[in-house]
Amino acid sequence: MSEWTDVPERSNMPELSRRALLGAGVASAGVLASGCAAGAGPAARGNAPTFVIVHGANGNGASYAPLVAALTAAGYRALAVDLPGHGPAAHFPLSYQAPQDLAALASEPSPLARVRLEDNVEHVVRVVRQVAEHGPVVLLGHSMGGATITRVGNEIPDLIDRLVYFTAFCCVRLRSVLECFTVPEAAATLAASIPSLGDPEQARATRTNWRSADPAFLAAAKLALADDYDDAAFRTALNGMEPDETWEVTVADARGKPATWGRIPRSYIRCSRDRMLPLALQDRMIAEADAATPANIFDVHTLDAPHLGPQDPQPVVEILISLARRLR
Repeated sequence: MSEWTDVPERSNMPELSRRALLGAGVASAGVLASGCAAGAGPAARGNAPTFVIVHGANGNGASYAPLVAALTAAGYRALAVDLPGHGPAAHFPLSYQAPQDLAALASEPSPLARVRLEDNVEHVVRVVRQVAEHGPVVLLGHSMGGATITRVGNEIPDLIDRLVYFTAFCCVRLRSVLECFTVPEAAATLAASIPSLGDPEQARATRTNWRSADPAFLAAAKLALADDYDDAAFRTALNGMEPDETWEVTVADARGKPATWGRIPRSYIRCSRDRMLPLALQDRMIAEADAATPANIFDVHTLDAPHLGPQDPQPVVEILISLARRLR
């Protein structure tokens, strides 16, 4: 139980909120579109941290391969996890293949309906416990991955040396990812412009046809997720996304507890062009977290980038290396 007063789950959320998650947590396309060299000097051997990267909705660990490679080349260990039901365990219905059967795609049940936020947390806790045997741990969450890393921080605060929220959900007073989309600071989100198939509240999973060739869909998705990308890089990003995401993580209590999560040093990477998690919403989450733990406030960095992050991931790498050096 969080230290904050529980907010009842709302079954009559507006349509914007019910669909707001769609695409909001996909892996950084700066990671998807290109690799890079880290550019900064190598970390000191023996005490270099391990970066554990947690993807958001519709993402997977493989999407972060260039980021992992860049950090490794700079002398750091890095691991991008696949949350339950993602990566090798992802669900790709036959109707999602070509030629597509959209009616079947909209109605076929998803195994991700059984995945809860607690499952994500248990999975990442196991990973962090193993990684922590080898040195410091920096735990990074992108978009909806923020809900998971916050709850992991509640569970094992002494094993995490820094939390990094990469344009991610950080719930402290707001109860859930879904509730974050109901506040005035989220009014400008373009999340609802990316259509879902079926009703996620009934199916307990969202399904998005990222393989659509509909020009209207592609234009809306690009505007919401990566408006300054070139078309080739954006299509690369779309081809890394998975169609299904659990709804349970969206509505679960994702709040950090000041007594546990709140004592872990934390950083926030704001993306000023984000049109899924508007900058005003990012700033509200930062402010609420800082108010909850005034002796341990966010270290904030800002990138001129959309929700998927910069097309070239080098600025993200540089921020992460600067944070790692503080642990030396």
